[in-house]
Amino acid sequence: MSEIRFDDRVAVITGAGGGLGKTYALELARRGAKIVVNDLGGAADGSGAGNSMADETVAEIEAAGGTAVANYDSVATPEGGEAIIQTALDNFGQVDIVINNAGILRDKSFAKLEPAALEIVLDVHLKGAFFVSQPAFRAMKERNYGRFVFTASGAGIFGNFGQSNYGAAKMGLVGLSNVLAVEGAKSNIKCNVIAPIARTRLTEQLLGPMAEQLDPQYVTPLVTYLCSEACELTHEIFDVGGGRYARIFIGLGTGWTAPKGVDPSAEDIGANLDAIRETEGFVIPDSIAGEMQSAMEALKTRS
Repeated sequence: MSEIRFDDRVAVITGAGGGLGKTYALELARRGAKIVVNDLGGAADGSGAGNSMADETVAEIEAAGGTAVANYDSVATPEGGEAIIQTALDNFGQVDIVINNAGILRDKSFAKLEPAALEIVLDVHLKGAFFVSQPAFRAMKERNYGRFVFTASGAGIFGNFGQSNYGAAKMGLVGLSNVLAVEGAKSNIKCNVIAPIARTRLTEQLLGPMAEQLDPQYVTPLVTYLCSEACELTHEIFDVGGGRYARIFIGLGTGWTAPKGVDPSAEDIGANLDAIRETEGFVIPDSIAGEMQSAMEALKTRS
């Protein structure tokens, strides 16, 4: 495969002042991309703000001969999202790539979680990705090209104790990416999701001894590929960590269909649970239309 380059491409990376976001910014810049380094500069729980983190990433990119500008707006408001994308348009005239990476943690068991801890996590992760992606999506449609990478988590896809707010936000990003993949298909806009397992300031205490094997650099190759012109994939989710790369998918089983003319009861459901839960012969719908098609095919088989 020929070298993947990003010459004449502009990438907006949120939360790029450190951790995973910084590795993406440095690598894409090394491969020729112009970078908007967005970082509010706050703490891991979302408190505080400052310019130093974004400025340091920009300085590293420029020292290596790359091109970057800093942006310090919060992703958590529509105005902030617009300003982040406007920074790309004002400085470079276009936006080709968005990596929604900004995030915070406010972990607590579900019974003890306060509404404010839910709201701020949804604001940064889910609403933040929406507010940044919407103006970028509009700009990408005009140029008939775009690449989005959304950062989900196994905490949402599979579940994790003490992260109901975080998990809900992260699974919401899967839904957001799926819809953008469908709506962006005609405009050559590809949208994919990663669920990274990596050592960052948000995860270091959670990972314990495993942290040493989970350098953020292992995530960067996958993100780099998903952002590239070479990537024709869209509407997919990838698990990544420690040098392992695997697809995560949401499949639809063949299920059980009640016989024609029969109104199924709760007892019928109980009696047919094995068939309902069977995974063999699954399909992976590419949209709700695919789900509906599967349902219609099942109805045709009714006896």
